[in-house]
Amino acid sequence: MATPNSTTFSHLSFVLVGIPGLEPWHPWISIPFALMYTAAVLGNCGLLLLIATQHRLHEPMFIFLSMLAVADLLLSTCTVPNTLAIFWFGPKAISFSACLTQMFFIHFVFVVESGVLLAMGFDRYVAVCDPLRYTIILTNEKIGKIATAIVLRSFCVIVPIVFLLKRLPFCASNVIPHSYCDHIRVARLACADISLNIWYGLAVPIVTLMLDVVFIAVSYVLILRAVFKLPTKDAQRKSLSTCGSHVCIILLFYIPAFFTVLAHRFGHNVPGHIHIILADLYVVVPPMLNPFVYGMKTKQLRAQMVCVLSQKGKWC
Repeated sequence: MATPNSTTFSHLSFVLVGIPGLEPWHPWISIPFALMYTAAVLGNCGLLLLIATQHRLHEPMFIFLSMLAVADLLLSTCTVPNTLAIFWFGPKAISFSACLTQMFFIHFVFVVESGVLLAMGFDRYVAVCDPLRYTIILTNEKIGKIATAIVLRSFCVIVPIVFLLKRLPFCASNVIPHSYCDHIRVARLACADISLNIWYGLAVPIVTLMLDVVFIAVSYVLILRAVFKLPTKDAQRKSLSTCGSHVCIILLFYIPAFFTVLAHRFGHNVPGHIHIILADLYVVVPPMLNPFVYGMKTKQLRAQMVCVLSQKGKWC
């Protein structure tokens, strides 16, 4: 299990135990999680297939939505199957390398999703405030550059966390009281000072998520200012309706995200199993709901769904 060092040693593997204190309930808890994960996979895969096959959906708004769907699939798939295995078969050993890999992808996708939501906010800003230049501003080339920038930013922000964990010696328990490898949960098992991990872990959401939220808020202030200058209530309503689904997804992502981050660091009076349940729900509920929110609130997407289901084919 471990290799000796001069004065300390580091574990070669850890043990994930799921939700400590609720072990007898794990099989029952697994049922809603399995259903939600299935719905998330089917919903996002269906959305990606629809956007890929329907030419009328090859627009910037739906390209960004497909990026969000890919991120949702990655986030739920790198966590939920492992969580279900623990719920069904008991505590699961995971190598240190696999733990670091899982942790990297969880936090990486987390920052990617925030970046995609910011890009979608910019998309809505251009669509409402400068509609005549929409296709000129958001060309496929520029969308590709935006996507590359989102991925590079996320990679550069999250990679240091991996090295911050690798430098730590783990000489006490190798049991992680969680369903998946989380940065702070793993760091707290170290027998060394983890102040740098704590501060960097707090700085990441502040620098990335907070800045993204500020820019999204600015875009919507400009959108509202432009909308209220429109001459009729009907024109205002139509302009705002194009932003409805994006606003819902913003709330689904950021409210639980900030609650989870703050609860981990300041919610010391909250029982541990509540923290873990909320963290488990966070990686499956938004990915499950996002495709349905867009499907119900986006008229163009809904029309294409009806068209495909009615077997009219690609000529919809």
